[in-house]
Amino acid sequence: MSETTFPAEPAAPSPAAPGMAAAPLSAGLTFAMAAAAGVAVANIYYNQPMLGIIGQDFAGSGATALIPTATQLGYAASLFLLLPLGDLMDQKRLIVGQFVVLAAALVLAALASSAPVLVLASLLVGMSATVAQQIVPFAAQLAAPARRGATVGIVTGGVLTGILLSRTLGGFVSAHGGWRAMFWVAVPMALGAAALMAAMLPRRPAAATIGYGAALRSLLHLWRGLPALRQATLMQAALFGSFSAFWTVLALRLEQPAFGLGAEAAGLFGIVGAVGIAAAPLAGKLADARGPRLVIGLGALLTLLAWAVFGLWSALAGMVLGVIILDFGVQSALVSNQHVIYALKPEARSRINTIFMTGMFLGGAAGSAGAMVAWTHGGWAAVSGFGGALAVLALLLEATGCRAKGDVL
Repeated sequence: MSETTFPAEPAAPSPAAPGMAAAPLSAGLTFAMAAAAGVAVANIYYNQPMLGIIGQDFAGSGATALIPTATQLGYAASLFLLLPLGDLMDQKRLIVGQFVVLAAALVLAALASSAPVLVLASLLVGMSATVAQQIVPFAAQLAAPARRGATVGIVTGGVLTGILLSRTLGGFVSAHGGWRAMFWVAVPMALGAAALMAAMLPRRPAAATIGYGAALRSLLHLWRGLPALRQATLMQAALFGSFSAFWTVLALRLEQPAFGLGAEAAGLFGIVGAVGIAAAPLAGKLADARGPRLVIGLGALLTLLAWAVFGLWSALAGMVLGVIILDFGVQSALVSNQHVIYALKPEARSRINTIFMTGMFLGGAAGSAGAMVAWTHGGWAAVSGFGGALAVLALLLEATGCRAKGDVL
C-alpha cells in the first residue's frame, strides 16, 4: 500500500528542521514535562473512586453515572478541536494558557450545586485537561531522534502516573474531606503546573503556517494516507476502552459484600497499578532498540491475560495481580504505538496526536459506558467479559493490520 501524497504545508521559520531540537533536551526539563502532564491528566480520573460519595450527595439523580463518561467525552472532543493548535502556534503559550483554563473549570466543579451541573463541569474539566497531550508531542519534538522513544516513555510515564495516582488521591481526599475538597485541591496543582511550564519550557515557532481550518481538514488526509496511524489508533482505542472499563467500575465492585471496601480502598489500587508505570520507559527503550511491533503485541496479550485473572480469580489478591498486568500491558502498547506515529510526519505531530488521542479517548469513553451497562445487567462477570473482548479486538487489529513501509520513517 503506498502512502498518500499530502498537500504541501509551508513550514514556519525555525532554527532547526521540524521535529529536531535546537539543543539537547535536559533530564530536568523532561521530568518537569512528565510531572506537568501527570498533573493535567489526573483531573479526568479523580471522579472515578468518588462516584459512590457523589451519588450519596445527589441521591436519586441518574446523572451521577454520566460523570466519568462526560469527562472522557470532553477530553476526546478537545483533543480534536485544540490539539491541532500545537502545530500552528507557540506551544509554550498554549500549554500555560490551557492550565489556567483547567484551574477555572475545576473551580466550577467544586461549586456544582447539582448532578447535572457537575456533569457539565466534568465535561469542561475533560476538555481543558488535554494540555497533557500538548506536552507529549512537544517532548517528542524537542528530543533527539535516537532518544525519542525513551523521552516519550518518560513523559508518558508521567501521564500514566497521573492517571493511576489520581484515583488514590481522589479516593483518600473524598473519603476524608468530601468530593468537593478534591476539586479544590486540584486547583492550585493546575496553577502550579502552569507556573512550572512558564518557567522551564522553551519557546518554539509553529511547525506549519497553514490556518486552523486547513489544519482540521488535513486530519482526514492524514487518516487516509497513513495506514500505520489508523492501525495504532484503532488498536489503542480498544486497549484503552478495556483499561477504562476496569477503573470505571472498580469502586462499585469493591463496595460489594464480598469485599466491603469504599472509595479510599479503590483509590489505593492506583498505587498498585503504578507498579506497571515502569513499562513506559522500558517499552520506549525497547522500541528504540528493537522496533515497536513486538512490544505492541505483547501489551495486547498482557491486557487479555489481566481480564482472565479478573474473571477467574475473584479474591482481592486476584484484583491486585490483575491490575498490575493490565497497566503494564496497556502502557507498553501505548508508548510503542506513540513511537510509531511520532515518526510519521514530524511537521504534523500535533495533528497526528490529535487523531491518535481522540480515537483512544473515544475508546475510553465507550469502555466506561459499556462497563456501566455490563455492570448493571450482568455484574462483574459481564464486565470481565466486556473488557476481555476489547483486548481480543486489539489483538485482531494487530494481527490483521498492515503497516505500510512508506509510513514509518
